[in-house]
Amino acid sequence: MTKFEVTQILSQIEAGDPAAADALLPLIYNELRRFAARQLDAENPGQSLDATALVHEAYLRLVGDQKFENRHHFFAAAATSMRRILVERARTRNSLKAGGDYNRIELENAPVAELERDDELLALDAALDQLAAVEPQAAQLVHLRYFAGCTMKESALLLKMSLRSTNRLWAYAKAWLSRELRPE
Repeated sequence: MTKFEVTQILSQIEAGDPAAADALLPLIYNELRRFAARQLDAENPGQSLDATALVHEAYLRLVGDQKFENRHHFFAAAATSMRRILVERARTRNSLKAGGDYNRIELENAPVAELERDDELLALDAALDQLAAVEPQAAQLVHLRYFAGCTMKESALLLKMSLRSTNRLWAYAKAWLSRELRPE
């Protein structure tokens, strides 16, 4: 899959070509499935949602009326879509439980932090929304690293930043989220 192929097909979809959406999925499926598998690895065991189902649900949300400027925009939207799906599922499971107090957590140094409970995912989601209001690019980097499972190098390429700048932004995002998620 080349950047050009994906961007070209996204342009065709935007122009209304009905066959273009069918051509897009085979090009991006393996990468989306890898993102989903990484994210689900961080979830509690016994999930009823598998990587294939997460990719399909995210893809269905993406190919509606949305328009994408390029490959980067599409994959950022895919990571956000996967995040929303997992948060919605966590909220649903949490609403069935008694209590539901959010426990603040610290973001680990690992590229993909493992959240043990749904309430931790919900706390992270709320903190990410706050981070997006303050520093949108940092929130986008967290989406790519945490929800899409991208490496620093992949994230730098997708964000069109140098690796050094991406590392600085990641350090800022982790510190900001740690402050927000830290117990009082």
